[in-house]
Amino acid sequence: MASELVIKNLHASIEGKPILRGVDLVVRQGEVHALMGPNGSGKSTLANVIMGNPKYEVTDGEIWFKGENILEYSPDRRARMGLFLAFQYPMAIPGVSVANFLRRALEAVREGPRPVGEENPSGRPAPRKTIPPSEFRNLLREKMKLLKVDNSFINRSINDGFSGGEKKRAEILQMALLEPEIAMMDETDSGLDIDALKIVSDSVNALRGPKLGLLVITHYQRILNYIVPDFVHVMFDGRIVRSGGKELALELEEKGYEWLRPEGSEVAVND
Repeated sequence: MASELVIKNLHASIEGKPILRGVDLVVRQGEVHALMGPNGSGKSTLANVIMGNPKYEVTDGEIWFKGENILEYSPDRRARMGLFLAFQYPMAIPGVSVANFLRRALEAVREGPRPVGEENPSGRPAPRKTIPPSEFRNLLREKMKLLKVDNSFINRSINDGFSGGEKKRAEILQMALLEPEIAMMDETDSGLDIDALKIVSDSVNALRGPKLGLLVITHYQRILNYIVPDFVHVMFDGRIVRSGGKELALELEEKGYEWLRPEGSEVAVND
């Protein structure tokens, strides 16, 4: 049975300011959903709340994944369950190689979630489940070949001095290794020129299949020319106001967002 991410009437705020105002959404393994909307509509907030970013306070609603309400789960527990977030602005970690970062991330996820209340019973870090070097090298080579990543890439410090396209490819390589069941991509097209966008999109398409559900968050339609969605949703003022097929993205490209503005909306539309 395919895993489902189910968002029910989700409300969330930051520093007392309401951002999400009742989001309902279902993303299943094997589906590609695009979440579009003007700047400030709550798209990135939704991704961060799903992943458990503690900056945001959930004031109402539920987030269900694999039959469990995960609202009280830590971000690392959610990741171990099979959720993944590719950041819009991935941070640099000087001195930590891409290969070492990926190996530690894979080991952490392979630990799997512990029963609630037993995630850290001793107060000390849990022992890491190590991966034999040969197994990791073979797996990494397999994913690099699939995504057409150059060998020199993995010996560099993670995101340190990387171009925008290289940062996004590092995120996709991480996603390929961790093999999440549901992945969110927060404005992956941000800051990419057309060549980099094509390369990153090809990498994402190489991972598409029945075991991966994708939520592609974007302001513009252009990335959806390459990562063609099954479903498109439009967000305004922290709510999803319209859903449809891939043709909805084309309609937005032609008309902009203004025609979907709910009455009384205060979001500034920047097409």
